[in-house]
Amino acid sequence: MVSELEGAPVDLSRRVGSASVSLAFVGLAAVDLILKFVGFRRLYQTVKRWPVHERGTNKPQAIASVCAAVDRAGTYYPKQALCLQRSAVVTCLLRMKGVDAQMVIGCRKAPFRGHAWVEVDGIPVNDDLEMQNLYTVLTRC
Repeated sequence: MVSELEGAPVDLSRRVGSASVSLAFVGLAAVDLILKFVGFRRLYQTVKRWPVHERGTNKPQAIASVCAAVDRAGTYYPKQALCLQRSAVVTCLLRMKGVDAQMVIGCRKAPFRGHAWVEVDGIPVNDDLEMQNLYTVLTRC
């Protein structure tokens, strides 16, 4: 994964530590279990209430490394991790690093489709900028 957040491109393919990937993997499994056993409402409430830790951080690097860790964890995950799972995990991990991230859930009419992504300061960080134009935002948490 190459990130171009505020400056020169940064290759994160080797920089993402195994601890970050492991944490992201556990996060994907936790989200999967929440959805399976207690449902979407509980997942939504969990993400919405997840606190933003007040630590000083290199925001662009934290964003890029968390997104890379979740992407890599998704490749090892035994089933396909969909946008909702990935976005919930990215949101919570970013908040743990002191980044005020929001999970956004949207839909489009034709063809009907739902989608989730993460925004920081109103900018999608784990998806294309175009998502804001393709989907009508239903909620942010």
